[in-house]
Amino acid sequence: MLAFDPFGLALAALAVDAVVGDPPALYRRVPHPVAMLGKGVEALEARLNDPAVSDARRVARGGLVVLLAALAAAGTGVLVHALASAAPAGAVVEAVAASVLIAYRGLHDHVHEVARGLDTGLAEARAAVAHVVGRDPASLDGPGVARAAVESLAENFADGVVAPLFWYVLLGFPGLLGYKALNTLDSMIGHRDPRYRRFGRVAARADDAASWIPSRLAAGLLAGAALFVPGASARGALCTAFRDARRHRSVNAGWPEAAMAGALGFALAGPRRYGGRTVEDAWMGDGRRDLGADDLRAALRLYGGAAVLLAAVLAAGWAAG
Repeated sequence: MLAFDPFGLALAALAVDAVVGDPPALYRRVPHPVAMLGKGVEALEARLNDPAVSDARRVARGGLVVLLAALAAAGTGVLVHALASAAPAGAVVEAVAASVLIAYRGLHDHVHEVARGLDTGLAEARAAVAHVVGRDPASLDGPGVARAAVESLAENFADGVVAPLFWYVLLGFPGLLGYKALNTLDSMIGHRDPRYRRFGRVAARADDAASWIPSRLAAGLLAGAALFVPGASARGALCTAFRDARRHRSVNAGWPEAAMAGALGFALAGPRRYGGRTVEDAWMGDGRRDLGADDLRAALRLYGGAAVLLAAVLAAGWAAG
């Protein structure tokens, strides 16, 4: 029987997500926890993000939203753990609940659909990549679609897989939900446009801090997986990550993106368009930019290998405990 060991619970949560993912039929009936959090953030933002108030007050109000969301999420985590601890087979219940907040299977399936779209045509590929990137799909050609999908795969391996499990092992269910709250806040209000530059500043900084260690762990896992994935280079992953990651506009996203690029001989990131504006960013890696469906499948193999390596680390921690 699974006990309340943090490494064992994290391993079980990853395994459940890898096998089951997010069943669409379930979430047609029950809202996803992240979607519920998003609704609350939308309501608070609409009420508090007033452009008529001073910049300092907008920063303070945004910080208040971060504090309220993080406390509510962590408090919910305490309650979930308490209920699971009192239930028969409670550890299994908690592991299943935690799996809902891991994004391994969903990310894999979305990127696989982009590869299938590229096999079919540009319109299908653009429609598929719209589910995994924030940029305008209509501005992307075929190689641009493929690069965008690989970048999302690398970055979300850190944000959607490694970081939630890192905080789960460290702080249990409250840590897992607290991290998901910060990451959701960053994705919703942590932008640099005029509407959110002040209001979302605390959200962006909080997510940067919470993701700092996991993003670097994700780069290491991708480099480690490259040792076992045919055609990938662990040396290339590490060298590119240490050379290029600091040049990325994000203090964290550059690490897994650069590791993925170096492992597979790609060039990722670079100038991109979001909401009609061009974002200038450095290239991660100095390999090929003209990527296609087969390159996406190679990236998925590396992603899968990194997840297996992560599972092995969790299993070792469980055995040592």
